[in-house]
Amino acid sequence: MKPDFRRMRPARLFASLFLAAGLHGPAQAQAEPAPEAAAAPGPAEPAYPVQELTPQIIYQLMLAEVAGARGQVALAAQSYLDLARRTRDARIARRAAELSVFARQADLVTEAARLWLELDPGSERAQQLTAGAMTSAARIDELQAQLAKALATQGERIDTALLGLNRGLARIPDKALIRRLVNQLTEPYLDRAEAHFARANAAYVAGDPEGASTAIAGALAIRPDWEQAVILRAQLQQEQNPGAGVGILRDYLAAHPDAREPRLTLARLLVAGRQFGPAREQFELLLQRTPDDRDVLHAVALLSMQQGDWALAEKHFKRLLELGHPEPDTLRMYLGQIADQAKRPDDAIAWYKAVAPGGQYVAAQGRIAQLLAAGGKMAEARQHLQAAARETPAERAQYALLESQLLRDGNRNQDAFDVLDEALRAEPENPELLYESALMAERVGRLEAMEGRLRKLIALKPDHAHAYNALGYSLADRKLRLDEAEALVRKGLALTPGDPFIIDSLGWVLYRRGDLGGALEQLQKAFGLRADPEIAAHLGEVLWMLGRRDEAARVWKDAAKASPDNAVLADVIKKFKP
Repeated sequence: MKPDFRRMRPARLFASLFLAAGLHGPAQAQAEPAPEAAAAPGPAEPAYPVQELTPQIIYQLMLAEVAGARGQVALAAQSYLDLARRTRDARIARRAAELSVFARQADLVTEAARLWLELDPGSERAQQLTAGAMTSAARIDELQAQLAKALATQGERIDTALLGLNRGLARIPDKALIRRLVNQLTEPYLDRAEAHFARANAAYVAGDPEGASTAIAGALAIRPDWEQAVILRAQLQQEQNPGAGVGILRDYLAAHPDAREPRLTLARLLVAGRQFGPAREQFELLLQRTPDDRDVLHAVALLSMQQGDWALAEKHFKRLLELGHPEPDTLRMYLGQIADQAKRPDDAIAWYKAVAPGGQYVAAQGRIAQLLAAGGKMAEARQHLQAAARETPAERAQYALLESQLLRDGNRNQDAFDVLDEALRAEPENPELLYESALMAERVGRLEAMEGRLRKLIALKPDHAHAYNALGYSLADRKLRLDEAEALVRKGLALTPGDPFIIDSLGWVLYRRGDLGGALEQLQKAFGLRADPEIAAHLGEVLWMLGRRDEAARVWKDAAKASPDNAVLADVIKKFKP
């Protein structure tokens, strides 16, 4: 909501303008920083002029802000730029640049950003805007001169400025150009490790990891124990030669056992390499030094959970809740899963009930219902989902899908269809409800409803690959309109190439058409992508019909061992091997 300037008293109006521009009176401009702020690392503070708020400056500020409030953003930007030129105040130049970007005035952006960089050469944002503006105007030489001048003014802060150079140029899309600029701009500073570090980053982004490794070696030749450079070298080596980066970090940590960031990087590299046990050891070493580090606690908890150490995972997740982790509901979901795994359904339900409305809420209510149903309380499970749907009508379809899943798992197909059918009457164009209700319609013999809903879904979402597949497979399975069935399945496969279930459908269509060789080829391909029991059932049937009965029996036996409760597989085995 824009401020109503007409209703503001003069003092309030001027205060809002000063805050918008980042300006203060002379006493505040000259105030000494707090000791902590003075010692903190970061970009050099610009030397702001002691700006006296004269009547003329106030008047121009007021005109600029009123223009912006009325939607005349280009005029506001121009006014700020004129004022920045006169006052030489970096804060006003920044305001001019930001408004110019909002107004999409390329020339104004270039001029305002260039002035801002001149007045505040340590500002990464000013560097980014200048780089983006001058690149779009093909003024690379001018950009280089501006940045070289900015670096030359940094004095004792040159190292920080060099480390921020790549971020300042990040808006340039041509990464080879960024590398050339970085190399040219760092030439006077090659006695500093940070210059080589900047070159390494630029080389890597430009797609030259070997050049990046050479540059980072130059940084380490100047500062052999520099953690940041060691980490980058390890990451580069790990990418080129898996395991090499891990070795570099282990060697470094042998000499510097208290180094946090290298150990954290080592742990992450081990996780990326799926070496979960060694990764957990590294995280636990970090945890010994900082027992309440939330990031490390979270990593150890997840790794403990992945390795089946449920007790330790539960302990750490609970501690993270005590420490105020920013995603408490995610932790509650994990704690519910752990209690579920430990066969403590009451504890699991309690954790799921503690999940607040938000991104995890529907999933938590679904798990509560599943646990109730698993405990023989199907009516209570359904009531729970129906109550949740009443509380959050926007999620009604999701709760209907969850309820139908419960009923389907309990072999109550008609009830499952009825739930979806009722939900579909309220939301007749909901794609998920159309798809799931079509599948349930086939299960209960409502074939016209199945076909009608899938065709409606295809009309609503022509890229819904599984709608084509479901309709094509259903026609083929009933030996109806096989030309159309094959066309539908091939359409689905064209939309999602490599989907094993759609490849399986194609194999089944070809089998129904009598093309046993083509069917075998597709089904073997599908089974190679995913050893699903229903794909195994189809593959075995085709092998059996080809006279390769021992192979068929072996496929069925292996699949039945992995999925003993699959009804489709059991029916096929019974049909051919009664």
